Amino acid sequence: MSHAPDATEIERLARAALAALPEAFRPLAEEVALRIEEFPSERLLDELGIDDPFELTGLYEGVPLTEKSVLDQPQGPDTIRLFRRPILDEWAHRGDVALGDLVRHIVVHELAHHFGWSDADIARIDRWWE
Repeated sequence: MSHAPDATEIERLARAALAALPEAFRPLAEEVALRIEEFPSERLLDELGIDDPFELTGLYEGVPLTEKSVLDQPQGPDTIRLFRRPILDEWAHRGDVALGDLVRHIVVHELAHHFGWSDADIARIDRWWE
């Protein structure tokens, strides 16, 4: 590859990860908004207590399905934010993983927050270590 993948490519990889989920999870996962940003904002980093913007590759914002109530007032769509530059930095630093695999891992990890999955649930869907 002669250039760094742009936001469109990261989004394409993330959407492919959503499409590859087990059928039981796909419809609900596709309801989560997906945003690709260059870096997390300084405000967000401050809120999370993170000093280095390269440490945050993705973030779930919303109320997990396991905690939602019909009485809740919607505050906006549940959202997964992927941060392109930190993802590319981790990909380059690792050097042993395909970009699509890394993006899938991040997307599944963030969806775990949405679905309320345990580590064992995640491992059944994303066998990252193999």
